[in-house]
Amino acid sequence: MATRHHNLPRFFKTSAFPSKSKQTRAKCDASSAPSTAAPRADALARFLPATRSLKCLTKLHALLVVAGAVRDAPVVLAAVEGYLLPPRRRPEVYELNVSVRCFSDHGFHGELLGLYRELCAFGSDNFTFAPVVKACAAVSCLRLGKEVHCRVMRTGHGGNVGVQTALLDMYAKSGQVNLSRTVFDGMASRDLVSWNAMISGYCLNGCLQEASEAFKQLEQDGFRPNAGSLVGIASMCSGLGVSASGGSLHTFALKSGLLGDEPLTPAFISMYAALGHLSSSWLLFHEYSVNSLVYFNSMISACVQHGDWEGAFWVFRLMLCTGLVPNLVTVVSILPCCSNFFGINHGDSMHGMVIKFGLEEQVSVVSALVSMYSKLGDVDSAVFLFSSLTEKNQLLWNSLISGYLVNNKWNMVLDSVCKMQTEGVDPDALTIINVISACRHTKDLRVAKSIHAYAVRSRFEMNDSVMNALLTMYAACGELSTSNQLFQKMEVQTLISWNTIISGFAENGDSMSCLTLFCQMRLSGIQFDLVTLIALINSLSATEDTTIGELLHSLAVKSGCSFDVSVANALITMYTNCGIIQAGKKLFDSLSSANTISYNALMTGYRKNNFSGEILPLLHEMINNDQRPNTVTMLNLLPICHNYLQGKAIHSYAIRNIFKLETSFFTSAICMYSRFNNIEYCHKLFSLVGERNIILWNAILSACVQCKQAAVAFDYFKQMQFLDIKTDTVTILALLSACSQLGKVDLAECLTAIVLRKGFDGTIAVLNALIDMHSRCGSISFARKLFDISMEKDSVSWSSMINAYSMHGDGGSALDLFNMMVASGVQPDDITFVSILSACSHSGFLEQGRALFRSLHTDYGITPRMEHYACMVDLLGRTGHLDEAYDVITTMPLRPSESMLESLLGACRFHGNSEIGESVGKLLTEPEHGNTRSYVMLSNIYALAGKWSAYEQLRSDMEAKGLIKDAGVSLIGGI
Repeated sequence: MATRHHNLPRFFKTSAFPSKSKQTRAKCDASSAPSTAAPRADALARFLPATRSLKCLTKLHALLVVAGAVRDAPVVLAAVEGYLLPPRRRPEVYELNVSVRCFSDHGFHGELLGLYRELCAFGSDNFTFAPVVKACAAVSCLRLGKEVHCRVMRTGHGGNVGVQTALLDMYAKSGQVNLSRTVFDGMASRDLVSWNAMISGYCLNGCLQEASEAFKQLEQDGFRPNAGSLVGIASMCSGLGVSASGGSLHTFALKSGLLGDEPLTPAFISMYAALGHLSSSWLLFHEYSVNSLVYFNSMISACVQHGDWEGAFWVFRLMLCTGLVPNLVTVVSILPCCSNFFGINHGDSMHGMVIKFGLEEQVSVVSALVSMYSKLGDVDSAVFLFSSLTEKNQLLWNSLISGYLVNNKWNMVLDSVCKMQTEGVDPDALTIINVISACRHTKDLRVAKSIHAYAVRSRFEMNDSVMNALLTMYAACGELSTSNQLFQKMEVQTLISWNTIISGFAENGDSMSCLTLFCQMRLSGIQFDLVTLIALINSLSATEDTTIGELLHSLAVKSGCSFDVSVANALITMYTNCGIIQAGKKLFDSLSSANTISYNALMTGYRKNNFSGEILPLLHEMINNDQRPNTVTMLNLLPICHNYLQGKAIHSYAIRNIFKLETSFFTSAICMYSRFNNIEYCHKLFSLVGERNIILWNAILSACVQCKQAAVAFDYFKQMQFLDIKTDTVTILALLSACSQLGKVDLAECLTAIVLRKGFDGTIAVLNALIDMHSRCGSISFARKLFDISMEKDSVSWSSMINAYSMHGDGGSALDLFNMMVASGVQPDDITFVSILSACSHSGFLEQGRALFRSLHTDYGITPRMEHYACMVDLLGRTGHLDEAYDVITTMPLRPSESMLESLLGACRFHGNSEIGESVGKLLTEPEHGNTRSYVMLSNIYALAGKWSAYEQLRSDMEAKGLIKDAGVSLIGGI
């Protein structure tokens, strides 16, 4: 070979075979199993460079085809050189044709066209043009195809049926079906292949009516349709969703006896799957057992299309049992089963099988593996596979970018797009959509507008999917006006576009705009669908507008959409959000096949409406009906746990049954464990999360505050500052509560500065928390200044300041402030009355306290709670009105709390009233109240009153119950 390269034409000198070998092999292997090169084939291939006789070369070429060695680029190149470069003469047309056919048969279309450009001057005939036109169609090079068409006409080969068929097929695949028809009409004689090509061309371009007419004309011209005639029509029926035509085609195939043909059965399997009839696909699969890869691949794809992951894997195993070797179509179809259902173990096994069958270098397979590992959360493996290929196309880049998107790595999405362009790969519409989705989550308007500008410059504004993604992005960023302007500028507003803009307003809770857009949509003649109804219903869930919701329910019933489970789930959510639990439950019971989302919707409704007792029975029903709980289910269960063991059991169930726990689950679990003061588990759960959002940080801060570990909360806040985590209002409120626990004035001043610097001082909740914090840290005057400068005051603001005076024993200022509150028109709530009654108790304002307690129900319609009675008992006890206090305890509609009884018992001891003290003490020493402290307090009253026998009896009861008095402790060391 090397000794002859100086005689090669320019085509061979500039050939890019080594760089394209993997891609071209992938094309060839798409329809056949990969072979392991036998030693005999390798030996035969080595003879190619030395072959001088055309006769010997032809025989050697035939042997190589039989041995399966001509799929490798070096072998094909050697064969073509042998045909084209005999010593000391120019190649003949026959040799050129053999070389062209060699390239064409094995998928080297780009190389074929390069060869044709260099050697077309040596002559061409009918056998040359057909493969060249086919190659133009394969690489979508319509311009060169038209040039070849002109050469065909000039050289007088335009009447050849094979060439004409290739031309009309090329024009159809390029979207120029009118030119296909022109070529077809100009054919003097047509064969069955020509008719099939024309019918397939119509089908490919969505011309169902024309395809049907051509099919009828085919029969009128005396041709008997074969399987190839029906394959294209079956594909178009599935693409257009025409069930009736698909059924008629199936009937015709049965009558004609064509259904058993190898290419037709897979086409019908795919057609029925696309039409939503997976059961029909299964019937065809079981009835016509064809031992071919296309047959099995079509059934696997049908199962995957319908989410029947187990069925797809069953077909895959059956295929292996029959001895067939998977090809790249098989692998690309079966890998989504691992990421969507089976998990990482099946995925690793499939990866090993890919390597075993030699498919690991094919770009489409690697792209599917990258997508699988990404969906399973193993981003490192996905990146490793991506990096293992030197030649990366759009498909592979998009798989990696989608993987980053699935795993919430928004910044990596943007970085990957930049690297993609740096390496010379242009983004396509899918790339742009992925980047727009990343901007939608980051809500970075600057980057979002940059992507929008790039889409316009790259002429993607004509792509409906890109425009719809932009509409969603602007709506998610709160730019509803921009989203609406973009929608109004769209030349063609499809149903998907209408649904997108309505959903955008629905997510922002603007139900009126949603309804307005819906009316405009109906006036423009666009028929709504399930997505439209779901968006409208969801928009009403936020406003709790039951009347319009019932109207939409009626519309769903009239249009027949109410039977769809997704619409029913939205209606259940709407009714339960409006507090109509019975309607939601009735709708749920009417579902013939409730899914996981249905159960979650009803559970959420029960939780929001305080029907917690109904959630666990619903969970058992859900599991019994073979519906798998997911993260949303767990988020409904964790907040209703009554005890620590119940919460831990739910946590354990989630670990065992949910493959990938989301951050929201860890956040809810931290909140659950903090309710039971298990801060250790909170720390462990927090450490398990890799991608921590602000909600998770706020959860651990609140957990520390709730578990009285305020100092640890500030340690976490230091980590947030170091990692540059953006704080929000919840963060500030948690920190202010932590500082209130510590009572440090200098720390309170620092937090006040942070609030002012970050602009949270305009939030009324933060101002109320600042007032409470400074009052608890001893700065009552500064708390009053904050209260006075607050432009907006709600009942919480007044209650916080009243409570501040109460804690500092300034009952007079608290009463004055309460009167100012009433005079300003702010209605006091139950918390305000707790604060003012507590202030009266601490200051001994008996009459004022009595008057306030009476006005609680008579003037403001507030039913007294345990805290109000406790304040009143404390006030009466402090002022020596023990009889009245005891009357309050015995006549109140609630069972007195232990702290209330202890407060009155302490007052009895202070005032020396052993009679009432004994009565209260007996209540305290009942089994449900009994503790060491209560017994000691009552025994001290007996001792003060000189009732030593009662004292001894009580001490004996303590010993019998195993109650031991706590030892005294000195706070001064060494004493």
